[in-house]
Amino acid sequence: MDNLAQGKCLCGDVSFHISGEFDSFFLCHCARCRKDSGSSHAANLFSSKARITWLAGEDKITTFRLPGTRHVKCFCRDCGSALPFLQAEEGVLVVPAGSLDSPLGLRPTAHICLSSRADWDDDLALIAGFDGLPG
Repeated sequence: MDNLAQGKCLCGDVSFHISGEFDSFFLCHCARCRKDSGSSHAANLFSSKARITWLAGEDKITTFRLPGTRHVKCFCRDCGSALPFLQAEEGVLVVPAGSLDSPLGLRPTAHICLSSRADWDDDLALIAGFDGLPG
């Protein structure tokens, strides 16, 4: 039986579901993924077997390919949210974990590209944490 995951962009105009299993879940700290996500890492799920069905807004998807690399980012042209894409050369579906609304039931497989992580990305679990905004 296939797993089914639902997702959408921040503005809600682009929505999709994914059927099938994920092979891996990586937190990538490379400079490209940090620039792409605006954060310490990108959190992406990978699958060679899962299939995506666009439910709405497929015409609002923009794809950026960094010349001379395999780096690709698909996003909603209205709100900028990262969206799934098929890495055609390898036949792998790449799904930004934050784009999913369904519970994953998975933990990340590994941190990758740690040698290029940001200099402030050490021991983040040790800093203060809040359930909402501080103050």
